[in-house]
Amino acid sequence: MTPEEQNLDEEQFQKKKEFTYRGKSVEELKNLNMREFSKFLTSRERRTVLRNSDVLERFLAKCNKCTQKNKPIRIHDRNIIIVPAMVGLTVNVYNGKTFEPVRIIPEMMGHRLGEFSLTRKLVKHGDAGIGATRSSASKSVK
Repeated sequence: MTPEEQNLDEEQFQKKKEFTYRGKSVEELKNLNMREFSKFLTSRERRTVLRNSDVLERFLAKCNKCTQKNKPIRIHDRNIIIVPAMVGLTVNVYNGKTFEPVRIIPEMMGHRLGEFSLTRKLVKHGDAGIGATRSSASKSVK
């Protein structure tokens, strides 16, 4: 490899590749309506978007209203499919106890909101101490 070719490879590596979803950029997808965008989804998500388009449209209207008033967007419905119009928003998704903030990025398109707000915490076991087991109760404490 010549030094010129090596410099070109380094420049290409340094440039971040623009995200595309099934061959379309985010700007192109934002210009599509729901029915046209659904053609790029998997079958299960396509069916959900087409059957529940009114729910999705109401949620997008709520998002627009909340962003104009600078209020947080809060939602209980974890089944909403992420569409290009939501990219860049921060949505507080209910996990059963609290509202978890979820920043929507282009890589999340086609997934559901609930996938990014976990309902269970990781188990953190405490250290075994005095009284933690029956055997430790018989030991003398100084």
